[in-house]
Amino acid sequence: MVCTGRSKPEILPEIMAIGFDGIIGAGGGFISIGEDIIHHHTMPEADVREIIQFFKANEIEYYLESNSGLFGSDNYSEKITETIAEYTNRNLAETISLREKFSWFDQLIASFANQPIDYADVNKISFINNRFAYQSIADKFGHQFEMFNMTVPFFGKESGEIAVKGNDKETAITIVLDKLGLTKADAISFGDANNDLAMFRACGYNIAMGNGTEELKAAADEVTSDVDHDGIAVSLEANQYFKM
Repeated sequence: MVCTGRSKPEILPEIMAIGFDGIIGAGGGFISIGEDIIHHHTMPEADVREIIQFFKANEIEYYLESNSGLFGSDNYSEKITETIAEYTNRNLAETISLREKFSWFDQLIASFANQPIDYADVNKISFINNRFAYQSIADKFGHQFEMFNMTVPFFGKESGEIAVKGNDKETAITIVLDKLGLTKADAISFGDANNDLAMFRACGYNIAMGNGTEELKAAADEVTSDVDHDGIAVSLEANQYFKM
């Protein structure tokens, strides 16, 4: 299965064409096995509107993630360009290269530009931020929502995600294992970010990508090559645990 922080529209057809049996999306916010949705927990509409109002008042750019679309704030794209420049220490060539690699995301959001937003269908909210203190956002909303800092490093050091409490990869994987009559020992995971720590807790054997965070690598049973050097394939082919 794909287990990702991405919401359904971000899971591109070429990903699913690999042949996955299902999706754990939005960091655990929804689960599908085959064509059946077995779990979908969204944010309350009133809270979504309150968060948007707060972000607008503090000039924090964001995008709403729902199963029906992705919806960016007015200046989200310009802010991503700014935070990427900071991430690359304003190396022009690296900034241009990374921004171009992320152009698919702008195209995806643009494809929903004329679609009405269903504020009751929001799985989570991601924010791009390098100015307003993340901790201040967490202090305001962390009592009622799950908060994650810097899930996309080049979105800024003060960036993050706001999601429904209880929506996490660990809980979602446990739901899937129970549904399929499997146990933790049957589950293997590959991850690269700190939001994969919850996934690691639910699986019996865990592999960190070479480009993963140091905290995730420390929690892993194995560290493989990075994503640009076929880390998953390297592990599958080299480790007898995955004899194919």
